[in-house]
Amino acid sequence: MKLLFLNGPNLNMLGIREPDIYGRGTYADLEAYIRDFCGELGIGCEIVQSNHEGVLVEAIQAAYGAFDGIVINPAAYTHTSVALLDALKAVGLPAVEVHLSDVSRREDFRQVSYVRLACCRTIAGHGFEGYRMAAEHIKVLTEGIIAKG
Repeated sequence: MKLLFLNGPNLNMLGIREPDIYGRGTYADLEAYIRDFCGELGIGCEIVQSNHEGVLVEAIQAAYGAFDGIVINPAAYTHTSVALLDALKAVGLPAVEVHLSDVSRREDFRQVSYVRLACCRTIAGHGFEGYRMAAEHIKVLTEGIIAKG
C-alpha cells in the first residue's frame, strides 16, 4: 500500500504560525512523524506540500494509478477550491481530509469544505495524530475492498 499525503498553503510554517492553534511542531517534525508511522504500518508514502493550488491539483492527478489513497490537509484551500474537489473526484481514490485544529470550533468561513465532498472521512482537531488516523482509515477501507474483490 502507498499513500499520498498532501499539505496545502502555510503548513510549511508550522511551529511559527499561530502555535496556540496549530502546535509547536514544525513541518519537518510532521514529515518525520508521517514517515515513522507509515513505516510502522507497512505503508509507503510520498509527502507533498505546496502553497500553490495547481501544484496540489497536479499531485492529485499524478496519484491516479500510483497510489492507493490520499490524505489531504488542504489548509486554506479547504474553503475555496473547487479545483481540488474536482481533481479528487476525477482520480476516484479513497481520500481523507485532515485538519490539525478543530475547524468546527473556529470562524464561520472555516465551516465550509469543498474538499470534504470527495472524501470518505474528515479528521479534525487531533494535531499530527490526525494523519495517522487518516492513514489507518484508508488502510482498513482498502483492505476491506481488496478482501471483497
